[in-house]
Amino acid sequence: MIKVGIIGGAGYTAGELLRILVNHPEVEIVFVHSTSNAGNHLYDVHGGLFGDTELTFSDSYDLEAVDVLFLCSAHGKSREFWEQNACPEGLKVVDLAQDYRDESEGYVYGLPEWQRDKIRTARKIANPGCFATAIQLALLPLAHAGLLQSTVHVTAITGSTGAGVKPAATTHFSWRTDNLSTYKVFEHQHLKEICRNLGFNDIQFVPMRGDFARGIFASVTVDTPLSGEEALALYQKYYADAAFTFVSDRPVDLKQVVNTNKAIVAPEVHDGTLVVSSVIDNLLKGASGQAVQNMNLIFGIPETTGLKLKASAF
Repeated sequence: MIKVGIIGGAGYTAGELLRILVNHPEVEIVFVHSTSNAGNHLYDVHGGLFGDTELTFSDSYDLEAVDVLFLCSAHGKSREFWEQNACPEGLKVVDLAQDYRDESEGYVYGLPEWQRDKIRTARKIANPGCFATAIQLALLPLAHAGLLQSTVHVTAITGSTGAGVKPAATTHFSWRTDNLSTYKVFEHQHLKEICRNLGFNDIQFVPMRGDFARGIFASVTVDTPLSGEEALALYQKYYADAAFTFVSDRPVDLKQVVNTNKAIVAPEVHDGTLVVSSVIDNLLKGASGQAVQNMNLIFGIPETTGLKLKASAF
């Protein structure tokens, strides 16, 4: 069994991680750390776990007692954690914050569709950002084929859970419902990892807040010499061996992926312009599901273990 510890256990990503791990056949959860919730049951914070586990939060942790540590705290907190703690030899780490997505300090960027083999031999994984996952999946086949040669335009809408569990003015239900807004236009932090990994900087990204809780719908447009049939074939070939990324020849929608670790990309060409729709669940393929996918890879077990989650029929 893979012995697991979680730091920052009270947030959305930790809740989704626990939802997967309590039913993962190869995992034993050793501790879930949250100082403010110490002694409370996990389901006192993550209500969906009621009936699944009697585990409680802890205000202490023993890094020597686990095989893999998931860091689920806020951005910047992972570096603080390692300034205060020594990492035991042999401990695997999956960091869901943005602290090491530049692959500094020995971390490997954990997007399996891009570098699965490198992840398999890694000790430390920097889990990708949610917008970054959706957008890179839309562009990786083009980058691989050398077909990113003109400005890429991206508009992507995210659910309110993308802002985290801490309430804010723009996540409040009465503000968010029946509403849309842009933010961090051309300046979103995920652009750094996208441009770095693709080796291409001419990307204009407009992020939007959506009137829903979870999911990301990214619409990506770029000039192309390809026909529609050629674009579809290019994407199908690139993702032929992907465990969770699927290529559609018809329009996609969020409900196909919400509550799953799936990503669906749909390329289509109109008069020399390639339009790629890319949909994921921001908390799963964009965060915790991908983190477990990475864990499975580094421990040499089937990539899909514990992650065959089904989308809602409605």
